[in-house]
Amino acid sequence: MRDQQRLAGYVAVARRTIDDFVALLEQLPDAAWSQPTDLPGWSVHDIAAHTAHLESVLATLPDARAEPTASASLPAPPKEFTESGVAERRSRTPREIIAEIRESSAARFAALEAEPPTDASARPRLGVPGLDWTWETLLRNRPLDVWMHEQDIRRAVGLPGGLDAPGAIHTATYFAESLGYVIAKRAGAAPGATVVFELAGLPVVAFGVGDDGRGRPLAEIPEQPTVRIRTDLESYIALAGGRRAPLEGAVAIEGDEELAERILANLTMTA
Repeated sequence: MRDQQRLAGYVAVARRTIDDFVALLEQLPDAAWSQPTDLPGWSVHDIAAHTAHLESVLATLPDARAEPTASASLPAPPKEFTESGVAERRSRTPREIIAEIRESSAARFAALEAEPPTDASARPRLGVPGLDWTWETLLRNRPLDVWMHEQDIRRAVGLPGGLDAPGAIHTATYFAESLGYVIAKRAGAAPGATVVFELAGLPVVAFGVGDDGRGRPLAEIPEQPTVRIRTDLESYIALAGGRRAPLEGAVAIEGDEELAERILANLTMTA
């Protein structure tokens, strides 16, 4: 039952995130769809097409390149598969892309409502080559992916927003789970080091590096950590998502500046 409730929570966040994504697309004039984004080579239209493609595949709608291979297990859909879905939709109008997202996501959520997954470790049959995700990974990753792409589009067209939406909290929380690894392994913080992150609008989080060299969350926030990093949620997400460097003055550092710079330089957790 606990698995089912957690998975249902991910579905609820994904449903809201898709609705917000479509609502943003519906605001845009057709000319805005050609705007370049932080993703190299991708326009607003390409990001919308990518979202339509994945929603279509996940709704089990026909896709000629969607034959899964049982032996492979990848952290993300193969680049060739992702690019093919975008390329196939480059001639479609914005209205057609929006309609596909609406139709496919509605079908996907209806199927999840009719037969809600109950085992987070089970593996649904996906129409994505080589992708062998569990229900936990699939349903947890989907709102992160869509919300990150909503932010990509918002930056491209100059329409900031959505930073207090369920997808924002979900994404920031998900990324925070990797901060201990970033601090200890990527940034090379020494045993005994403590790092505090203060992100506007979110609870303060702290991590410490143990004698074994591993970074772990701290139950109590140290008053004088080795490093304290303050920034806004948008700057943090852009860094963690590998999108762009924060604007000058957007990040404040207290304590060991060299360690802080190493943490920030190694913060990217997805692309």
